[in-house]
Amino acid sequence: MSKELLKGAEFIIKECEKGNIFTPEDFNEEQKQIARTAEQFVMNEIVPHLEEIDEHHFEYVVEGFKKCGELGLLMLDAPEEFDGLEMDKATNMLVSEKLAPGGSFLVAYAAHTGIGTLPLLYYGTKEQKQKYLPKLINGEWVGAYALTEPDAGSDALGLRATAVLSEDKKYYILNGTKQFITNAGFAQLFTVFAKIDGQMTAFLVERDFEGVELGIEEKKLGIKGSSTRQVILNNAKVPVENVLGEIGKGHKIAFNILNVGRFKLGAAAVGASKYALQTAIKYANERTQFGKPIGSFGAIKEKIARELADIYAAESLIYRLAGTLDDKLATVDKSVPNYYEEYQKAVEEYSIECAIAKVFCSDVLGDVVDEVVQIFGGYG
Repeated sequence: MSKELLKGAEFIIKECEKGNIFTPEDFNEEQKQIARTAEQFVMNEIVPHLEEIDEHHFEYVVEGFKKCGELGLLMLDAPEEFDGLEMDKATNMLVSEKLAPGGSFLVAYAAHTGIGTLPLLYYGTKEQKQKYLPKLINGEWVGAYALTEPDAGSDALGLRATAVLSEDKKYYILNGTKQFITNAGFAQLFTVFAKIDGQMTAFLVERDFEGVELGIEEKKLGIKGSSTRQVILNNAKVPVENVLGEIGKGHKIAFNILNVGRFKLGAAAVGASKYALQTAIKYANERTQFGKPIGSFGAIKEKIARELADIYAAESLIYRLAGTLDDKLATVDKSVPNYYEEYQKAVEEYSIECAIAKVFCSDVLGDVVDEVVQIFGGYG
């Protein structure tokens, strides 16, 4: 008997059968092996260089991408025809969780594999995919997503960047400034949004295209190892064949891709929360005061217990969402010409749940890190 799928946000008004809820215990051996690969990679290749990465030694990030490509960790969403693994959303979330100890590297990874690559995968032509996807999934190139602007923020409908067809009709000439673009310092391909006669449109813009300039690295409070710069379009020449999707339909790409980014961010926050609390528990069992470990004190126990409860809830949330998304996506017929359009509609059905995952799991991470600092005391 097939599962009865809840519609978006119906969880609040309808009961769900036990068999319809995915939990971490449902992962099979193949998924667990991919997770172990991700965990071993980040602990061996990234964690030892976290300080250098935070000091903008981005060569460690770029090299990390190449190693991820060799391990297949950049290929999870890619279709098999491009040597991708075409894995489900639950596996994607699990890998994001396991890479969380990588800190800033995870931010770069998530931007590349999510909003940096998926617009091309979902909306690109066959020729565009053949040209760019292999480089993105083997780690040779890094992707970035250029929507945010100084005045409009990430309001997809309020952007001011413009695109005008050249006289010879071979190029679109783009002008505008994109702000806070993750991976900008080392990305080779940007998904850029601009307006053609007021119609929002997406473009695939190579870093080396004429008229593409980069601002200086932003001085951020945290995630310093993630490159964040302006992307300045100064009469940037973009070939007409690099229009992504339909002219005037760029908002569809922006809205739908951000849903994917939200639930992946939730998974990453869960992984970071677990890793942070694990370090605090280890410290609490080693640090002694008044002749015994501070972990035996009631105040420390309370902090750990409360954050464990929050992490448990956050983990349950993201994997229930993963299962819901995968069940819905399994109903989409892969043989139809507009497969990715139907695929995006399926994801959009659960946009509320995706937003919940981002907000709740991010809040949990903030609370966990705050308490971890308190547990470490002066060393925090």
